[in-house]
Amino acid sequence: MPSASLLILVLAAASPQAEPASPPVPFQPTVEDPMLAPVAPAAQQVGTWDEALKLVRENSTNLHTAEAGVQRADGRWRQALSALLPNARLTASVSYDVLNPDTPSASPTAAGTGRTLTSPLGTATASLTQSVVDVSAWRGLSSTSAGQKGAVASLQDTRRRLTLGLAQTLVATVAAERAAEINRVGLRQALERSALTQRSFELGASNQLDVVRVSQDVAVARGALVSGDEQLRRAREALGVSLGFDHAVGVSPAFQLQGLVDNARAVCAPLDAVNSRADLVAARAQVDAAHDSKRQASAGYLPTLGLTSNTVGYTTDPGFGRVATWNIAAVLTVPIWEGGLREGLVRERAGVERQAAEALESARRDVEIEVARARRGVEVAEALVKTAVESRDLADRTDRLTRRAFEVGRGGSLDLVQSGAALRQADLTLVLREFELVQARLDAFLTEARCDW
Repeated sequence: MPSASLLILVLAAASPQAEPASPPVPFQPTVEDPMLAPVAPAAQQVGTWDEALKLVRENSTNLHTAEAGVQRADGRWRQALSALLPNARLTASVSYDVLNPDTPSASPTAAGTGRTLTSPLGTATASLTQSVVDVSAWRGLSSTSAGQKGAVASLQDTRRRLTLGLAQTLVATVAAERAAEINRVGLRQALERSALTQRSFELGASNQLDVVRVSQDVAVARGALVSGDEQLRRAREALGVSLGFDHAVGVSPAFQLQGLVDNARAVCAPLDAVNSRADLVAARAQVDAAHDSKRQASAGYLPTLGLTSNTVGYTTDPGFGRVATWNIAAVLTVPIWEGGLREGLVRERAGVERQAAEALESARRDVEIEVARARRGVEVAEALVKTAVESRDLADRTDRLTRRAFEVGRGGSLDLVQSGAALRQADLTLVLREFELVQARLDAFLTEARCDW
């Protein structure tokens, strides 16, 4: 018997080993759908930050309005200064006596000089006035000087807000472009699941309910794609408005979004203190202007002192002409009663000063909250990106395992649909979180910056 056992072992060793079964090849569906085609690019695109900023300089109505405000403030200051500078005026006239054209008229001033007035008669009058003491005019000049300072600060704040708004629209447009791509990837994956389920149904491994569930998921993915495409079009339109156009403007695929913060630092500088932000400077200047304007109205009760000089000349025969009179006078003006006009003016400007002070306090509170929120926003955005990355990785792993389980018949269509929807949402969330981080860094910088481009 030992020899028989040995024979069996030898025959077993000599017999060929069975080949291991190769793993089944996963089903690879091919999907084609018109909605998978990307959105047509905008007719006009911007490729760099400098190009976008140049368009804002050229086309922004808000910027041009702020520049016109500076021009108006300069004009008001010059008007106020004119009340303190000499004012000279020359008046010339020619008169003709229609009833007695050939008879030159005589005048007491021409008597004894051997001269007569010409016909027609030419007359010239020159006058010069100079303010010596006018407290109201000086306070008016101080008020317009504060207005100049406020207008310049408003222009700087307009530039800062335009820079921030441009950065926000650029980030939103790039994010919308990326979201539209993610939506198409999600639709493609939903269509692949639908084809996989249909194939499983044809092989008898699933039922009609599985097919309907996955088809419903495809419809949801189509809806998300349509909504994302519309959001992209609106983002392009918003970018066009920000750049000063009445049509949509897109972002070139070569646009570098990661360097946006560095580009903003090239045209703006950080502030030493929050109180030096341009909008607060403008608000304080408005308070100073209103205060000096009220003091100007109050100074209207004070007397003024000025000098005037007048000279009169006319044409004579013989000779070209002569100066008849030249006088210099000191004029003291004492206001007595104006029917309550001055009192009403003081009250009105006191109310304007109070409104300006309240506006300053409101702006200060808003800036404090805005700065604190911007500083905190970077940390929050970084934490959200971290959690979004983890969530996306887990959703991708869950989707792959669920799909594999469905292929081998160990999972249901409900799990397949839910894992696919969760993956699409995780992809979109991650994209949005990454762009929110870029935006948070821009907000944190530009909230406390001064832009002088």
